[in-house]
Amino acid sequence: MKYATAGTLESNDCLITVYENESLDIVIESIVKDVFGDQILAVVEEVLQPLKIKKVKVLVQDKGALDYTIRARLKTALKRWEDIQ
Repeated sequence: MKYATAGTLESNDCLITVYENESLDIVIESIVKDVFGDQILAVVEEVLQPLKIKKVKVLVQDKGALDYTIRARLKTALKRWEDIQ
């Protein structure tokens, strides 16, 4: 299975891993999921929607990252994933 990652598990960062998948699947593991889980999901969907990516699993392991960090990590992981396709 081909996958790519970006980020770290350090405080205020996130590790995002993207995998080949049959459909869109977004999994969020976050220390602040109860409060910000919906916002993290919205940020991921906001990045994926214009790219029309529908067959990917996105695993977000969040340690309190801000929206711009999540966007940057996801875009980097997607670019790396695209490069190995």
